[in-house]
Amino acid sequence: MFEVTATPNAPAAIGPYSQAIRVNGMLYASGQIALDPATGEVCGATIEEQAERCCLNVKGILEANGLGFEDVVKTTCFLADLKDFAAFNGVYAKYFTGKPARSCVAVAGIPKNLLCEIEIIAVCK
Repeated sequence: MFEVTATPNAPAAIGPYSQAIRVNGMLYASGQIALDPATGEVCGATIEEQAERCCLNVKGILEANGLGFEDVVKTTCFLADLKDFAAFNGVYAKYFTGKPARSCVAVAGIPKNLLCEIEIIAVCK
Protein backbone atom coordinates (compact mmCIF):
# COMPACT_ATOMS: atom_id res chain seq x y z
CA MET A 1 0.00 0.00 0.00
CA PHE A 2 1.26 3.48 -0.73
CA GLU A 3 0.43 6.98 0.46
CA VAL A 4 0.02 9.95 -1.86
CA THR A 5 1.48 13.29 -0.77
CA ALA A 6 -0.73 16.33 -1.34
CA THR A 7 0.63 19.45 0.35
CA PRO A 8 -0.10 23.13 -0.28
CA ASN A 9 3.62 23.80 0.39
CA ALA A 10 4.63 22.56 -3.06
CA PRO A 11 3.00 23.17 -6.43
CA ALA A 12 -0.02 21.00 -7.16
CA ALA A 13 0.49 18.35 -9.81
CA ILE A 14 -0.31 19.79 -13.25
CA GLY A 15 -0.95 16.40 -14.82
CA PRO A 16 -1.86 12.80 -14.04
CA TYR A 17 0.72 12.31 -11.26
CA SER A 18 1.26 12.93 -7.54
CA GLN A 19 3.59 15.31 -5.75
CA ALA A 20 5.12 12.25 -4.09
CA ILE A 21 4.42 8.64 -3.20
CA ARG A 22 5.44 7.01 0.08
CA VAL A 23 5.88 3.24 -0.08
CA ASN A 24 7.93 0.60 1.77
CA GLY A 25 9.77 3.15 3.89
CA MET A 26 10.76 5.33 0.94
CA LEU A 27 9.50 8.63 -0.46
CA TYR A 28 9.63 9.15 -4.22
CA ALA A 29 8.93 12.76 -5.18
CA SER A 30 8.05 14.08 -8.60
CA GLY A 31 10.36 16.68 -10.08
CA GLN A 32 9.96 20.13 -8.56
CA ILE A 33 10.19 23.21 -10.74
CA ALA A 34 10.25 26.89 -9.84
CA LEU A 35 6.54 27.46 -9.33
CA ASP A 36 5.05 29.32 -6.38
CA PRO A 37 2.79 26.79 -4.61
CA ALA A 38 0.23 29.48 -3.74
CA THR A 39 -0.16 30.96 -7.22
CA GLY A 40 1.24 28.41 -9.66
CA GLU A 41 3.28 31.22 -11.20
CA VAL A 42 6.94 30.97 -12.22
CA CYS A 43 9.38 32.24 -9.57
CA GLY A 44 12.59 33.88 -10.67
CA ALA A 45 14.39 34.53 -13.90
CA THR A 46 17.91 33.37 -12.98
CA ILE A 47 19.16 29.85 -12.32
CA GLU A 48 19.86 30.82 -8.70
CA GLU A 49 16.32 32.11 -8.11
CA GLN A 50 14.73 29.13 -9.79
CA ALA A 51 16.97 26.60 -7.99
CA GLU A 52 16.05 28.25 -4.68
CA ARG A 53 12.33 27.84 -5.41
CA CYS A 54 12.85 24.22 -6.49
CA CYS A 55 14.59 23.49 -3.18
CA LEU A 56 11.83 25.20 -1.20
CA ASN A 57 9.25 23.07 -3.03
CA VAL A 58 11.25 19.92 -2.21
CA LYS A 59 11.34 21.11 1.41
CA GLY A 60 7.53 21.38 1.40
CA ILE A 61 7.17 17.79 0.23
CA LEU A 62 9.74 16.52 2.73
CA GLU A 63 8.10 18.36 5.64
CA ALA A 64 4.66 17.06 4.65
CA ASN A 65 6.11 13.60 5.22
CA GLY A 66 7.88 14.43 8.48
CA LEU A 67 11.27 14.44 6.75
CA GLY A 68 14.13 16.81 6.09
CA PHE A 69 16.90 17.18 3.54
CA GLU A 70 19.10 14.86 5.64
CA ASP A 71 16.71 12.01 4.73
CA VAL A 72 17.29 12.41 0.97
CA VAL A 73 19.41 9.59 -0.46
CA LYS A 74 19.20 10.37 -4.20
CA THR A 75 18.44 13.35 -6.37
CA THR A 76 18.07 13.76 -10.08
CA CYS A 77 18.62 17.29 -11.35
CA PHE A 78 17.71 18.57 -14.77
CA LEU A 79 19.25 21.72 -16.23
CA ALA A 80 18.15 23.49 -19.38
CA ASP A 81 21.80 24.47 -19.96
CA LEU A 82 24.94 22.95 -18.44
CA LYS A 83 26.53 26.39 -18.34
CA ASP A 84 24.37 26.90 -15.24
CA PHE A 85 25.94 23.90 -13.47
CA ALA A 86 28.18 25.86 -11.06
CA ALA A 87 25.51 28.42 -10.14
CA PHE A 88 22.95 25.65 -9.63
CA ASN A 89 25.39 23.77 -7.38
CA GLY A 90 25.84 26.88 -5.24
CA VAL A 91 22.16 26.87 -4.32
CA TYR A 92 21.81 23.07 -4.19
CA ALA A 93 24.70 22.77 -1.70
CA LYS A 94 22.89 25.02 0.82
CA TYR A 95 20.05 22.52 1.11
CA PHE A 96 21.46 19.07 0.35
CA THR A 97 24.19 19.20 2.98
CA GLY A 98 24.15 15.41 3.46
CA LYS A 99 25.46 15.06 -0.10
CA PRO A 100 23.01 12.43 -1.40
CA ALA A 101 23.80 10.46 -4.53
CA ARG A 102 22.95 12.58 -7.56
CA SER A 103 22.55 12.61 -11.30
CA CYS A 104 22.58 15.98 -13.07
CA VAL A 105 21.88 16.22 -16.77
CA ALA A 106 21.08 18.81 -19.40
CA VAL A 107 17.74 18.30 -21.10
CA ALA A 108 16.07 19.65 -24.22
CA GLY A 109 13.36 21.36 -22.21
CA ILE A 110 11.72 21.73 -18.81
CA PRO A 111 8.01 22.58 -18.38
CA LYS A 112 7.21 26.29 -18.71
CA ASN A 113 10.68 26.85 -20.24
CA LEU A 114 12.25 26.83 -16.79
CA LEU A 115 15.96 26.45 -16.10
CA CYS A 116 16.02 23.55 -13.63
CA GLU A 117 14.07 20.75 -11.98
CA ILE A 118 14.88 18.57 -8.96
CA GLU A 119 13.42 15.19 -8.04
CA ILE A 120 14.26 13.25 -4.89
CA ILE A 121 14.16 9.87 -3.21
CA ALA A 122 14.22 9.88 0.61
CA VAL A 123 14.23 7.31 3.39
CA CYS A 124 11.22 7.65 5.68
CA LYS A 125 11.64 7.65 9.44
